[in-house]
Amino acid sequence: MSVLPEERLAVALARLILDPAAPPARHIAVGAASPIPAAACWLVKKQGHPVRLSLLHRRSGNPFTEGTRELFDLTGQGRIDLFFLGGGQIDGQANLNLVGTGAWPGTGVRFPGSFGSAFMYFMTPRTILFREEHSPRVLVERVDNISAPGVSEPGVFRRGTAQALVTGKCVFTFDPTRARFTLAALMPGETVESVRTATGFGFDVAEGVAEAPDPSEAELALLRGPVCDEMVETYPEFCARVFGRKLAA
Repeated sequence: MSVLPEERLAVALARLILDPAAPPARHIAVGAASPIPAAACWLVKKQGHPVRLSLLHRRSGNPFTEGTRELFDLTGQGRIDLFFLGGGQIDGQANLNLVGTGAWPGTGVRFPGSFGSAFMYFMTPRTILFREEHSPRVLVERVDNISAPGVSEPGVFRRGTAQALVTGKCVFTFDPTRARFTLAALMPGETVESVRTATGFGFDVAEGVAEAPDPSEAELALLRGPVCDEMVETYPEFCARVFGRKLAA
């Protein structure tokens, strides 16, 4: 059974959500335009794990009546356990740039804006960073502008940091005490050398790093069936392209 890259990434994210070494993820929030993280969350739920999902862009069944305002309130109260963030640039200290390239305020390429990324990064116990593109353009030695810092100075209150970074080429784990990523798993067809070539920052390599396991038949069946059923209304283009499912008229 052939596996699409989006399915492989969703399963990699789902396995990180369920990492027994990480704090439990009882309430997971997914922000705007994040179909692959959303698929990972639904996969975890459809596998029978008792997680609560808050999907900001879900058109029906969304618990929020005032959108991100309520998300920020819940997060500030310590009631969101896991969130997903990306960046136009991500560096080796897990700093994110959602502002733009060049001198402040990003006079080169403009990114969509940081919005609440810094607040969520500080106040959520676990953050999984996610970016499909893995290139020196995105994964840089140092971001041009820090819109959400990966680590903080001693004495600065924050509940959590990045747990991992998932890309189209690999999975990195993050050690906040050292502010450094470690290559933990490779996507099919990748090597340590190919990842180094495509990465602008230095990183460590886990002992015995190997290819990330492919999705099982059971995981694929859930993604292509019940998970797609939950997602097709909110992400119709994604479901049509990846799962071949169109939203009923």
